[in-house]
Amino acid sequence: MTNANIDLIRAALEDAEQGLKKLLKDAETLGLISDAAQLLIDCFRNQGSVYSCGNGGSLCDAMHFAEELSGRFRHNRPPLAAIALGDAAHMSCVANDFGYEQVFVRFVQAFARPGDVLLAISTSGGSKNVLLAAEEARNRGMKVIALTGKPDSLVGDTADVCICTPAGSYSDRVQELHIKAIHILVELVERDLFPENYEGR
Repeated sequence: MTNANIDLIRAALEDAEQGLKKLLKDAETLGLISDAAQLLIDCFRNQGSVYSCGNGGSLCDAMHFAEELSGRFRHNRPPLAAIALGDAAHMSCVANDFGYEQVFVRFVQAFARPGDVLLAISTSGGSKNVLLAAEEARNRGMKVIALTGKPDSLVGDTADVCICTPAGSYSDRVQELHIKAIHILVELVERDLFPENYEGR
């Protein structure tokens, strides 16, 4: 390993650290994460379902979010009704027949109900397919949480709660804070719904 590579690695970690420090100091965004968690808690308490969507790495984050809720996070507990809008057959069918912009909104039209929640993830805040899903979700009486990396975005403006992580202009740094926010959301949900899992912790 060359000294140049070590310097690059250190610079990348320091850059990521700066993004995390900005988030720690951003009281407004921390409050919005808390607000988003409450929407999720209310949804689950009322027997609703939570959906999540995004493109590329954001779809991976959407899937990660859903499986932490429907599967297991830190300790065993009953599963929660959460699913990422990422079924390959559905997406390839809809993209082929209606266009890629429709892949998420068709799923919302098929399954979503009033009181459900959509987590709409877009680092740019402008992904058309995510925006259409968020707009349709609101039209159907769902709550929308946006997870973005740019303020004053179209997706963010559509949401009930928009969490915009202050991590700079590159999507990888934005996504690093997105996964932090996702894990915190899941923990806050668990602490409210399954407090026995956190006794003494």
